[in-house]
Amino acid sequence: MAERPPGEGARRRPTGRDVARLAGVSQATVSLVFSGSAGHRVSAATSERIHAAARELGYRPQAAGRQLRLGRSGMVLLAVPNLLGPFFGRVLTGVHEEAARHGLAVVVSSGWDAAVLAEAAAAGRFDGLLVCSPDDGQLGPLPADTAAVFLDADPAAHPGRPTLELDLAAGMRAAVDHLAGLGHRRIGYLRSVHSAHTFRVRQAAFAAASAQLEVRELAVGLNEGSREAERAARELLDGPGRPRAVVCDDDVVASGLYRAAGQLGLRIPQDLSVVGMDNIPVAELLSPPLTTVDLPGEELGRAGLAALVSLLEGELPPPAGPLATTLVVRGSTAAA
Repeated sequence: MAERPPGEGARRRPTGRDVARLAGVSQATVSLVFSGSAGHRVSAATSERIHAAARELGYRPQAAGRQLRLGRSGMVLLAVPNLLGPFFGRVLTGVHEEAARHGLAVVVSSGWDAAVLAEAAAAGRFDGLLVCSPDDGQLGPLPADTAAVFLDADPAAHPGRPTLELDLAAGMRAAVDHLAGLGHRRIGYLRSVHSAHTFRVRQAAFAAASAQLEVRELAVGLNEGSREAERAARELLDGPGRPRAVVCDDDVVASGLYRAAGQLGLRIPQDLSVVGMDNIPVAELLSPPLTTVDLPGEELGRAGLAALVSLLEGELPPPAGPLATTLVVRGSTAAA
C-alpha cells in the first residue's frame, strides 16, 4: 500500500483522492469500488486494498448520493425467527461487518411470516433480503425480482435463489461420536419441536449417528426458553435407567439441562456428560464450560451479505458448500 499522506485525515475530512493515493490506485478506481459499479473491472485484491485504505483514513463515501444514483435505499433486511436467539446475534455481527464494507445499513426483523416478508420485498423499502433459519410457517413465495439470499435453510425449498448452509450433520455426528468415544452407550437427546430445516438436519444426523446406541429422546419448545428445557431435562434424568450423557439441539437447552442436573444432585461431567450445539457466548460461562458444536454464525452472516451484494450487482454468486462446523471440547464431557 502506498505511503499515507502526511498529516492528512487529522486536519480535514479524508476524500476519495486521499484513499486513491494511499491505496496506490486512481481516483476513478476508488469511485468504481464505492459506487458498486466495479464488477469484474476491479480485482478482489485491489478492492480490498481500497477498503483497507478507507478504513485507515476514516473515509466514508457519500452514501446517500450514491444510493440515489443507483436507485437503491442502501438498506437490507435480515429476517430471523427469534430476535432473542443468541446464535442470531453472531449472524448479525457478520452481516454488519460485511455491510459496512459496502456502505449498506442492516435492519433486523423477527416474528414475521411469509406475507409480511413478501410485502416488505414488494414495497421496495429494502435493496435485498437475508432470510436466516426460517421456520416452515415463515416460508412463502417472494416477488420474482426480489434479491434474496437464504441462510441455514433448505436449498430445495428456494430453487433459483442462493442458499448458504451450515454442515450441521457433520457437527452432530462429531458430538455423538465424541460421547461414544468416551464409552457412553446410553444417551439422551433433547430435541427441538420446531418445524424447520435446521432442526430436521440435526435430528436426522443424530438418529444416524446414534443407531447403535441406547437412546431416550424428549422434545423441547425452544421459544419457551431454558425453563422449558429445564422441565424436559428433569423428566429425562429423573428416574431409573437415566442416560449418562445428553446431546442438546442448542446451547440454551443445555443451560436448562445444567439447572435440572443441579436440582437432582447430578454432577457434570462426573455423573452426566453434556454436549450442546451453537457455541453461543454462554457456553463458556457455564460451570463447567460446555462442550458444544461451533456453528460459524459470523462467517455465515458475512458470506450471506457478500452473496446478496453480488445479486444487487447483477451477478449470481457461485455455488458454495456447507460451512464447516467444529466440535469444541470443554469441561462438560468425561469418560463413562
